[in-house]
Amino acid sequence: MIVHGGRVTVTELLLHERQARIQELLQQSGRVLAAELAESFGVSEDTIRRDLREMAAAGLCRRVYGGALRAVPEPSPLAERDSERPQAKAALAAVLAELVEPGMTVFLDASSVNTALARLLVERGEAITVVTNTPSIAAILMGSPEIELIMIGGPIDRRVSAAVGARALRDAELLRPDLCVLGACGIAAEIGVTALHLDDAEFKRVIAGRSRIVALAITSDKLGTVAAHDVVPLDDVGVMAVEYDADEAALAPYAASGMKILRAAADRN
Repeated sequence: MIVHGGRVTVTELLLHERQARIQELLQQSGRVLAAELAESFGVSEDTIRRDLREMAAAGLCRRVYGGALRAVPEPSPLAERDSERPQAKAALAAVLAELVEPGMTVFLDASSVNTALARLLVERGEAITVVTNTPSIAAILMGSPEIELIMIGGPIDRRVSAAVGARALRDAELLRPDLCVLGACGIAAEIGVTALHLDDAEFKRVIAGRSRIVALAITSDKLGTVAAHDVVPLDDVGVMAVEYDADEAALAPYAASGMKILRAAADRN
């Protein structure tokens, strides 16, 4: 909002209020359409498109054809996320664990659901190989003598709590996991899977391309959201685990892409 001579013009105030309302709508529904906004606010679609461009430049949304999607906020560190909603994440991990069979090679990247999955795999004690680029997950997996652990190397990117640089990419290109379980910053039917940081997105894309099955665990707040960098399109995802109360209509475009949707058990706590 621009101030002229210490005063805010009516036009600028309306602009600020309109964009604030658009942001509210994005938080509520995950997406907005320019045509509907123009009709609702009584302005032209060009005006709405300018609003969305400004909001996208500020990181408040990501523009798509005909409108915009909710942007993904910067997450808290992995160690903090591991303690948030532990029952819900354990339920998602339990669904994903059903995909793991003895003798498999499984890749786990940095996500709080994968932390829970690593604990579950240690409890099961099956003879599998697990590859990870995340030190905290590797430390958990060290607790099972039956699990062969492969650690992807290189410098740790503190933003994602994992190795995602050039050395990690070289290591990934030598692997062919049976199952790759990725953490996703966002997923949207129009865009696919996205990540907040470029190096992380590139690493995820490479390891996904080397894997027989790509699986995701998506908490409901990530459905319909978009981060800055593309990872893979929906067609590349074989399985998506969702929370027990995920909206059926919201899941429809993902099921239509061919991926298998696995719904976690209800949280009884």
